[in-house]
Amino acid sequence: MLKTVTKPFGLLILILGAVMVFSGSAFAADEGLKGWEIDGAYNKLYSVAEFDNFKGEIEDIMEIVPMEGMAPGLALSVKDRDGEIILVHLGPKSFCSDHGLRKGDQVKIRGAWAEIGGKEIFMASKIKRGEDYAYKVRLTSDGKPFWCMGPDELAKERASIEP
Repeated sequence: MLKTVTKPFGLLILILGAVMVFSGSAFAADEGLKGWEIDGAYNKLYSVAEFDNFKGEIEDIMEIVPMEGMAPGLALSVKDRDGEIILVHLGPKSFCSDHGLRKGDQVKIRGAWAEIGGKEIFMASKIKRGEDYAYKVRLTSDGKPFWCMGPDELAKERASIEP
């Protein structure tokens, strides 16, 4: 009798352990996007009415936390043609770490202006370097972030990026 009780109990323990391991890794992945959700306060700041573009030189690439409680993100400090330094938000660090941009790069940036904590920032949708490189993080039409897309939609968008 003890064997019949132990086997199902052991199997249950094994299943519960696996569920905890896999849900823990899913939770860790979600933590990298905390505050960057499509319906979150930060993303709601992207307005197509504020769409603009400018050219400049990357002065620095830095880690940021745009709003309290958000997961870290990446931003560029870009000196525009008038010598003004503009803080350009790319997106969550967990998504944007492989951006291919470097300090000193001459870039053209498309996106939207927004205000956070009384400071004006630029939320990038696409960054173009030269004639052969483009890095896109949002749809230009409505600002939908690439990090909120499903794998199929993301693959389709990345395949359509033209420099």
